[in-house]
Amino acid sequence: MPLSPPAPRQLRHTRAITIEAFARDDGLWDLDACIRDVKTHDIALPTGIRPGGLPVHDLKLRVTIDRDMVIVDAEAASDAVPYPGFCDKINPAYKQLVGLSLLKHFRLHLKDRLSGVLGCTHLTELAQILPTAAIQAFADDEMASRTGDASSERPYELDRCHALRLDGPVVEQYYPRWALKAVPG
Repeated sequence: MPLSPPAPRQLRHTRAITIEAFARDDGLWDLDACIRDVKTHDIALPTGIRPGGLPVHDLKLRVTIDRDMVIVDAEAASDAVPYPGFCDKINPAYKQLVGLSLLKHFRLHLKDRLSGVLGCTHLTELAQILPTAAIQAFADDEMASRTGDASSERPYELDRCHALRLDGPVVEQYYPRWALKAVPG
């Protein structure tokens, strides 16, 4: 169902976030993430006027992961920033993502290594959504390798959202082996 019709309004800002997942020939995966902020009007920055339509931020982050979703390489690029020559100096810090698992407390470790002045607010914000993007990238491969509900391992996605809660109707219907049954009282 779509959103309700909005009240009369005027577009002022667009933030676009994209993440593309690529299966590499060497068996690894690249997640290419981008965050771009664009104003519809000219804005005055301390570094000068940024014309409307030109990005205030155009930041990219690439992480390379293995099949276990461990980051084996990372790099950042800042193509548009409000403070050229300053904001982009933090890009090498994103190498600190190497060795982190996207599945094991990634956001906590990300915060420890790159929050606040240790990183770029926007690149770190972008990195926070990498785990779910990686799961989506692997989902079709993972689901194709399963033998339905007979799999010996509980599907990763179960109990990670409202629809796939273990005590819910979706799990009862599609994953009955893993469904939690109400205990008679």
